[in-house]
Amino acid sequence: MKVYENSKYQEDIRRIAGLPLPWDKLQGSSVLLSGATGLVGSFLVDVIMEKNAADGLSCQVYALGRNAEKAKNRFGNHWDSPLFTFIPYDINKPFVRDDIGDVGYVLHLASNTHPVAYATDPIGTITTNIIGTANMLDFAFAHKAVRSAFASSNEIYGENRGDTEKFDESYCGYIDCNTMRAGYPESKRCGEALCQAYIRQKGMDIVVPRLTRSYGPTMLMSDTKAISQFIRKGIAGEDIVLKSAGTQYYSYTYVADAVSGLLTVLLKGECGLAYNIADDASDIMLKDLAAIIAGKAGRKVVFELPDEVEAAGYSRATKARLEGARLKALGWEPFYDIRSGLERTLDILGEMQA
Repeated sequence: MKVYENSKYQEDIRRIAGLPLPWDKLQGSSVLLSGATGLVGSFLVDVIMEKNAADGLSCQVYALGRNAEKAKNRFGNHWDSPLFTFIPYDINKPFVRDDIGDVGYVLHLASNTHPVAYATDPIGTITTNIIGTANMLDFAFAHKAVRSAFASSNEIYGENRGDTEKFDESYCGYIDCNTMRAGYPESKRCGEALCQAYIRQKGMDIVVPRLTRSYGPTMLMSDTKAISQFIRKGIAGEDIVLKSAGTQYYSYTYVADAVSGLLTVLLKGECGLAYNIADDASDIMLKDLAAIIAGKAGRKVVFELPDEVEAAGYSRATKARLEGARLKALGWEPFYDIRSGLERTLDILGEMQA
């Protein structure tokens, strides 16, 4: 079973497509997004295509990714639609397309987002967030985009200095830039700075949604984030392996809520501002997150030391809770808390493997 064939997943797509957002801004327009086959990007594509089918949005989707075969497998239900176009593309190369006219909205969602990728491809991690961002913004400018969005990360806040419980959008914590692991958060910071430069120098309209640790049934099976490893163990009916004491206190977001937050920022946010996509009901310690998944799977949590590659990619932040008030002021509210989101994920992925 493909994820888009699952009835619960379809409910999630319809729920987000039915939100009272200013969808008229996308009517007859177009959206071009990098990272289209990723966790967030693929869900967003499904939402827009659902809106096209259900409400006649007539929004052209240009989905960028490196692997056409992978994309066709993921988007088989959209592949022959005249409103869907997949474009094979390496984000680190200049993006020039003579066959695409003006584009409404450009979203840069592509990024290495898990520890093993940080450790094994640190150059690609950095260049995607800096050179890739510049390439997408150059394309948006050349094609007269109405608005662009750069998907940033909770990682830009660095380590909590002990002076706040939650990070609001103005917080700037400590990052030791002279380390390999700093490549991801520092390049995300640089990507945000680049957005500000394009706003000032080229007069562009750009918003910055800051995603926190996102999860859901569109997760890639190759993802090595702790929550992704826990979920894979859970659906396999295995014990959950925790490679630390589990006292890290983080914010998480179920993919449907992450995409509704992203759309809220895209369609309602203020140019130049960053918006945390986060809610208190999805803040949890890692050991408690592991326990929820173990309980759902009928298994237990076991402790194991990480190997050298894994350890090199792990965040040093022990507390990274995000303040979501700015986004909520735009009317955003999540549908899932951490427990219901995890249970939803395990149910959908379990049904797909049955």
